[in-house]
Amino acid sequence: MEYSTVEGGQLLSAGGIIYEAGSLYSRFQEVPDPRKARGKRYELVTLLVLIFLAKLCGQDRPVEIADWAANHGQSLAELLGLSRVWMPHHNTIRRVYQDILDEEAFDELAQAYAQEAQATGWEVLALDGKVLRGTGISGVQAHTHLLSLYATESQRVLAQTQVAATENEVSAAPRVLEKVNLDGQVVTGDALLAQKKLSSQILAQKGAYLWPIKANHPGVLAALETLFAIPQTRPKPGFGQVRTDFQSSRKVNKGHGRLEIRTLTASGMLNTHLEWPGVAQVYRLEREFRWLRQDQVLRTSHQTEYGLTSLAASQASPARLLQLRRQHWRIETGLHYRRDVTFQEDATRATKGAAGRILATIHNLVLALIKQAGFTNAAKARRWFAGHLPQAFALLTSTSRL
Repeated sequence: MEYSTVEGGQLLSAGGIIYEAGSLYSRFQEVPDPRKARGKRYELVTLLVLIFLAKLCGQDRPVEIADWAANHGQSLAELLGLSRVWMPHHNTIRRVYQDILDEEAFDELAQAYAQEAQATGWEVLALDGKVLRGTGISGVQAHTHLLSLYATESQRVLAQTQVAATENEVSAAPRVLEKVNLDGQVVTGDALLAQKKLSSQILAQKGAYLWPIKANHPGVLAALETLFAIPQTRPKPGFGQVRTDFQSSRKVNKGHGRLEIRTLTASGMLNTHLEWPGVAQVYRLEREFRWLRQDQVLRTSHQTEYGLTSLAASQASPARLLQLRRQHWRIETGLHYRRDVTFQEDATRATKGAAGRILATIHNLVLALIKQAGFTNAAKARRWFAGHLPQAFALLTSTSRL
């Protein structure tokens, strides 16, 4: 009689690896491999697992990944059920990025995996672009430019698209948004993406938006400046006695030798005056920065931002708007900064084919795995996984935390 250790919700690969349905490893089974069987030494699933394990363990360039795999050949062969301990050459690793993987199919894989864990209940989805500096050749080839929609709580890139040389992020944004279920989500972006057409699309997809407004909408900006120039306590000459509905919230943060005071004031007084689809509140956000040394203020600076949102006051108080606006910057600190600094993305030359775009997608997925494992510091997580290879492999084959 034969016995199986496979439990409910688990699957068994052809190589004898037990994995969970919905895990990243299960998604690897779906990636098309254009190579012919003759002369193929390593299955594409095996190559992908090696790349992801190496990334989790702190290796970035193809030669580093190949050397790392060779140094851990025995352990990797046992984990992957391989009959030999020989590991792929760095040129084989490089070909995975340059020739083997189809960028569109790989993007769809990443999108399906990320959206399986998409939260509900007004999570902030930050929309922002990044130029891949390692993909360009001066005077010959332009840099690859990707626009991503990033879930700031689950830290997953839900969708991304390449911004063509003949367009900008505004024209590329609808393609990203239509790939994602926006029901109950708040889309944020910079002032460039604050567009009426994009706002209408978000509302049609049952989402909400939160945009800063700058000089690209001079009429709207002027209306906001005029509204918030009305004093909340006593009238100024020229304004007369005006009853306002202003509500404010203040937040103070101190760290790294700097004190930051943020004050957001919201109003619904322009809802029927602005020709903007679905606007439910406008706001003024004031940021005051004080640089300190031994509790002495060395210098100060002040910034004022105006914006609007489709979230009504009953859905988002000034304190909530302050939080939502701040969360947008997690796409910079939690995604773009980590890809550049932790994974050295811009320092890695990836000029052939779609290598740069595929590499960015791999980094997006590895960061999602690190979040799944419960780490808040990506660099520290990679150092930990470097000494815990079985746990790194379990992360690929599981849908739960370690």
